[in-house]
Amino acid sequence: MTRVKVFKTYAEQVELLRSRGMRIDNVERAEKELAQLNYYRLSGYWYPMRRFSSGTRKACDEFVDGASFDLVIDLYEFDEQMRHVVFGELDRIEMAIRTMLGYRLGSIDPFIYRDVKRLSASARQQNKGSSRSKHAVWMEKFERAAKSSREDFVEHHRKHYQGDMPIWAAVEIMDWGMLSYLYDFSPTYVRDDIAHECRLTAPQLASWLKCLNIVRNYVAHHARIFNRVFDIKPKLSNDERLQAVAGVSNRSFGQLSLIQYLHRQLGLSPANRLPQLLDMFPHNDVVPLSRTGAPDGWQKLAVWER
Repeated sequence: MTRVKVFKTYAEQVELLRSRGMRIDNVERAEKELAQLNYYRLSGYWYPMRRFSSGTRKACDEFVDGASFDLVIDLYEFDEQMRHVVFGELDRIEMAIRTMLGYRLGSIDPFIYRDVKRLSASARQQNKGSSRSKHAVWMEKFERAAKSSREDFVEHHRKHYQGDMPIWAAVEIMDWGMLSYLYDFSPTYVRDDIAHECRLTAPQLASWLKCLNIVRNYVAHHARIFNRVFDIKPKLSNDERLQAVAGVSNRSFGQLSLIQYLHRQLGLSPANRLPQLLDMFPHNDVVPLSRTGAPDGWQKLAVWER
């Protein structure tokens, strides 16, 4: 057994794909795209074009009829655009949750986030793989973020308040993951109040925040998302707008539906960017839109209607 696969030039990569049945009309363009985007990044887009063994359902080193390099690039460019749009739509949701947490916790005590005794039982639980509480680990991460921040408002608090920031300022240096934990740490009535605005229960919203944090991480690291199956399924409410996606909640379309729902429920935007994006999908018979989990007639679903 060899330790590593044999190195192949871009020309050899093109010939390998051709030998397996992929149509490549423009060799020069294919070599250029491989040089810019990497064979293994693009492989995620041609993987669903491969034939599968009828007995084992394992992918074979052979492509189905209709597989083409042009389609691979079309799918990549669609996914690239999806990442840009999703990142922007998630940004609005993050800002909304950030603001709601800062406002509601601040109305109780500007420094409640530092007092573990006033937070939920979750904050006092032992952190996995550590002898410290979840809150202690979280506070350490927050202190590092505050120390490294060069935001003007952080410098202002260092100069005038020994660095102590009230929660409505502190939330501005927390990333999505930290905000998710802060939501879990918040008193029950605060979690319920914020979830109510989203027309969800607190456990449901907590699961949505965790799911969308994973989506955001994939997007931020330029990972493929258009036909990804996510590990975590969000807890859905009985809202009729969500029932049609209950079976695909951990598919890309299901995750996008969560974003659509929150934008509409919280009034964050006209919620038209994602529908416009899906309209741009490069429709084809080899890798159809249904690979995202989108059902036929998705445009008529309540959360997607324009």
